Amino acid sequence: MDDEMDRILHSMEHRGPDEGKTVQLDQFHLGHQRLSIIGLDDGIQPIGNEDQHKWVVVNGEIYNYPQLKPQYEDKHTFLTESDSEIVLKVLEEDGVDGIKKLDGMFAFFFADEDNHSFVAARDTLGIKPLYYGKDQHGKYMFASEMKTLYLITEEVNEFPAGHYYTPETGFVCYRQIERPHQEEIGQTDVDQCCSAINQYLENAVKKRLLSDVEVGVLLSGGLDSSLIAAIAKKHHEGDPPLKSFCVGSEGSEDILRAREVAEAIGTDHYEYIYTKEELVEVIRTVIYHLESYEPSLVRSALPNYFVSKLASKHVKVILSGEGADELFAGYDYLTDFHSTDMLNDEIIRIINSLHNINLQRADRMSMAHSLELRVPFLDLELIDEALKIPVDLKLHKDGQMEKWILRKSFDGVIPESVLWRKKEEFSAGSGALDILEQYANETISDHELLTYQQEAEIELRTKQECLYYKIFKELFPSKSALETVGKWATA
Repeated sequence: MDDEMDRILHSMEHRGPDEGKTVQLDQFHLGHQRLSIIGLDDGIQPIGNEDQHKWVVVNGEIYNYPQLKPQYEDKHTFLTESDSEIVLKVLEEDGVDGIKKLDGMFAFFFADEDNHSFVAARDTLGIKPLYYGKDQHGKYMFASEMKTLYLITEEVNEFPAGHYYTPETGFVCYRQIERPHQEEIGQTDVDQCCSAINQYLENAVKKRLLSDVEVGVLLSGGLDSSLIAAIAKKHHEGDPPLKSFCVGSEGSEDILRAREVAEAIGTDHYEYIYTKEELVEVIRTVIYHLESYEPSLVRSALPNYFVSKLASKHVKVILSGEGADELFAGYDYLTDFHSTDMLNDEIIRIINSLHNINLQRADRMSMAHSLELRVPFLDLELIDEALKIPVDLKLHKDGQMEKWILRKSFDGVIPESVLWRKKEEFSAGSGALDILEQYANETISDHELLTYQQEAEIELRTKQECLYYKIFKELFPSKSALETVGKWATA
């Protein structure tokens, strides 16, 4: 059993190379690989309570632990300075109802030896991954990545976002994003709306600067990452200066714009120019870490892989602009939704689908390099506020470009040329799109595409998708792996 646990922990060492630990209890075998970010000296997991009868393993960050901790110190002894320990205390004191108090990105497993029970849970949006399965004896197993569970079972399922699970209750949804009531929808007072967006996004970024190690920013030169970088720079304290990171092919738009923003806001800027050969060389590695063959996802994951590799040489935590397009209706097709309720329903649908597409990419590409990625735009308070913005201030139309209200909320904060730059897909701005299209056309013949289309269990729409699917099936041959893959409408 110890050999098996060693193999399990080794398979996810990239997620936490700083230290690892296992605890064998009467009814549970817990293991954890740690990336030390808060409570550096004493935060090794699993973390037990005072009598060692209740234990927790946590992946992620609980941003409001400084506010929660004083509420539990009278009744409980805290044994570490780690934010993860607050999960243990909240569940000890409040049971599963306490999960609603946690503000952060997390997946956790709480073992209760006294009551022969456990709780597994995942954050509201599924920013942090969690998978589950059963072994041949019918015992439950949980892990952060599919590849880990496939070492010990053929059946692997994605744990649903915003849910907890206990043996007594099964899966229970403890929180979900809901559209605001009609009376909560804001009026078309642009200044008031901009002020609220500015305040909530600034708070979201400040919250995510919480760390005992250095925090940096991804900077593609587009609107979203530039806003996060500018706010982070404003609230960054002490030396060294805030570091920003960008990658792209030679002369790509992202590289040029990111330099411009970095100079304007004053970050210590790093960049990496990748070649066509390097991009192609890492496709298999990227699909292994990404655990998906979805072409839009793989395309954007490749630059993400390189920028995470670059950032990991300098920092342990990175902020990203992920989520702004969903929240502020940055996609062209959203102009078809003409009422606030209709638009909100679609925004909520796509936010709720992020857990196995964009957020999966963000987590896996950063964690492949032992880097924690945080997403301020997907702060729950900011989401609630953004859903109150009426449709006419959010949708782009003649004289009002996409994400207009977000841009206006930060007028003067970043260069005009960036603030009003039209959105590009990350893989397009970074120069990856053309390279990958050409490589897929050279690698997959028309005959091979047709053969795969006839034999595959899913619809293969393009040569790129066929290429990525072929690699995915070699890495993850189990049928259950296909059911975890999130799909974009277009390939």
